[in-house]
Amino acid sequence: MRIVNPTATDLDRLTASTIRGLSMDGVQAANSGHPGMPLGMAEVATALWTRYLRYDPSSPEWADRDRFVLSAGHGSMLLYSMLFLTGQGLTLNDLRSFRQWGSRCAGHPEHGEAPGIETTTGPLGQGFTNAVGMAIAERSLRARFGEALCNHWTYAIVSDGDLMEGITAEAGSLAGHLGLGRLIFLYDDNNISIDGSTDITFTEDVAARFVAYGWHVLKIDGHDLDAIAAAISAARDETTRPSLICCKTRIGRGSPNKEGKSSSHGAPLGVEEVRLTKLNIGLDPDQHFAVPAAVLEHVRQRDTARSTLRHAWSERLEAHPDRLAFEAALSGNIDTDAIDWPVYAPGESLATRKASHSAIQAVAAAVPFVVGGSADLAESNLTHIKGSGYFQAATPEGRNFAFGIREHAMASICNGIMLHGGLRPFCATFLIFHDYHRPAVRLSALMNQPVIYVYTHDSVWVGEDGPTHQPIETLQSMRLIPNLWVVRPSDPEGANEAWRLALSRRDGPVALVFTRQNLINLDRSQLGPASGLRRGAYVLSDSGAATPDLVLIGTGSETALALDAAKRLSADGVAVRVVDMPCCELFDQQELEYRRSVLPPGVPRVSVEAGSTRGWQRYVGLEGGSVGIDRFGASAPGKIVSEKLGITVDNVVAVARRVLGR
Repeated sequence: MRIVNPTATDLDRLTASTIRGLSMDGVQAANSGHPGMPLGMAEVATALWTRYLRYDPSSPEWADRDRFVLSAGHGSMLLYSMLFLTGQGLTLNDLRSFRQWGSRCAGHPEHGEAPGIETTTGPLGQGFTNAVGMAIAERSLRARFGEALCNHWTYAIVSDGDLMEGITAEAGSLAGHLGLGRLIFLYDDNNISIDGSTDITFTEDVAARFVAYGWHVLKIDGHDLDAIAAAISAARDETTRPSLICCKTRIGRGSPNKEGKSSSHGAPLGVEEVRLTKLNIGLDPDQHFAVPAAVLEHVRQRDTARSTLRHAWSERLEAHPDRLAFEAALSGNIDTDAIDWPVYAPGESLATRKASHSAIQAVAAAVPFVVGGSADLAESNLTHIKGSGYFQAATPEGRNFAFGIREHAMASICNGIMLHGGLRPFCATFLIFHDYHRPAVRLSALMNQPVIYVYTHDSVWVGEDGPTHQPIETLQSMRLIPNLWVVRPSDPEGANEAWRLALSRRDGPVALVFTRQNLINLDRSQLGPASGLRRGAYVLSDSGAATPDLVLIGTGSETALALDAAKRLSADGVAVRVVDMPCCELFDQQELEYRRSVLPPGVPRVSVEAGSTRGWQRYVGLEGGSVGIDRFGASAPGKIVSEKLGITVDNVVAVARRVLGR
């Protein structure tokens, strides 16, 4: 659907004024918010939604709809106003409750609160990068299923603040390299941030920067509806490069006393200034949340045509030879029992990162919509899907993503891929570099997106690379993120179960944490089954006593230490239970009866993990003990570092005896 009205009309201008009125009223009613951006980008929103954006209000989740991301999430009233005007689920009462408890119109857009909110934005740069992920997903699916099923664009409004954030440099560079021609960003170039003019912080040539990235760049007057439309048309015609349209705008447009000033950015205009602004832009100052019937008709007049587009697509889907595969990809459902998982013999020695690599091959063979990549560490993370090339501009069918050394963008792009639908992404790096992409992982959890994060080189066993590469506090810091499951399997068979768990989860992300060093595959005929991982923690070995004298809790490579320590203690007459706890978060969700059956009340406990001991008190209590590392590591062979820092059987036994008072 292209330009229908090639020149701006009075109705276009009235629509822009209505957007301004709704945005001002919403912020003023809440006495909180950011009115400046919606006032400045009202013409851009009008041109985009009325002339270009493909959607069907009667089917808001239509798979081939265009995606729109408000990366400048502080200007959320612009998005909420448009979702009301376009009939996509919000009401005027929703707008009136802006920023209130239980409102669908939160201070920054939150995915899932209303159709048309494609992602949660607020932290600047995340929406920009999510949109890159959405464009990648569109290109990948188009390569597999063709334009008959996948033929849409991804649009975003971005701000000076977005472009200051380093994540957009990472994502912008990658998007240009990949030639994402159906990615169009509208840059609110108003030269204002919270602290005032961007002259004090941001004087680079943004256009030249994006040209250097390989983007198609245009500069326009962001208040000229015809110029906006012409630029979007030109961007849509550019099929081999993403486009950045630099829209020169005035923040707080129409406000007699605050236009062009930072004072309009992050605070209500004030009752009197709202009144003066409405008078200035031709609205009735005595009406609030007013929407002329002519504007609603103007915005919604093509709804029948929009619905027709979607119905035509549905007919193509029905007749498509790959319909079932496409629908399966959209559903995201994975039958993990249908995967031919690797088999390991008891006593077999293998790093869990290598076991993970074998699991990835089995998963990829069975589930064609699983894709993934690494931050330039595929040879170390062992995440490459064999038999498939890299996703590149010339080979969009590739299932391996080369993200480069861009951990932050990598995680956020995977959020965008997941939000788009049709692909199940994983991404990988060393565990120590979780901090480089933590903000995006947090948003995966906040949005309930089941992105799979693969972490390898999970402890001081990294060895000679030294303390900069040896994670100490990382595991516990990850466990602080609500709705993130952190899974650290204890052997190769456990790695299978970790992947099975990750693929089965649909309501949040999973972090899979694997070793660099070899671990012995446990003899499950003598120990608890690896499937116990699915409950977060389980009894791995027991003394046979009705109630044990001591419980040792291990994770990952340290579970084997706990088993060896149990043998030593048992020889001294101590009845020891060993619990494997690969996922604390999942264990905490189990019913109380099960948790007590694994960790009997009143029994002394000792945790064993090669990382910070903070946090283990919730399981071992004040009377228990923890074997761990509460300092930075050192550069030496991994075996030496672990011994020097007390990750040994001798130390586990010593701590256990101290806890028991023996």
